[in-house]
Amino acid sequence: MRKDSYFSKRLASFGYAFSGIAAFLRSEPHARIHLVATIAVTAAGCWYKLSRMEWILLIITIAMVWVSEMLNTVIEKIMDHLSPDYHPRVKWIKDVAAGAVLIAAIAAAGIGALIFIPHIL
Repeated sequence: MRKDSYFSKRLASFGYAFSGIAAFLRSEPHARIHLVATIAVTAAGCWYKLSRMEWILLIITIAMVWVSEMLNTVIEKIMDHLSPDYHPRVKWIKDVAAGAVLIAAIAAAGIGALIFIPHIL
């Protein structure tokens, strides 16, 4: 197989993606908090033997929080790189990105409550 084949390029792109996830986990404290929460929620889902639909909702919710946090981190890093000094527009951009994460986290808490409270009670 040629080194620059379609398959080898696709395989390399997965490697880059996993490297990005690892870099995110190493560098960002919030990433480690999300990892612990993901493990805890997954363990609780196994413990309570969630239905297929509950798992689907839980997986989508977990992914939504992870993606929003990762995109927020990328936006913050880009803005810090482009504008190392304080600028009100940069603050606005970073605040809005952080707000997106907050919305995702609030939605995740609500979905988690709707899924787990009936199992707990």
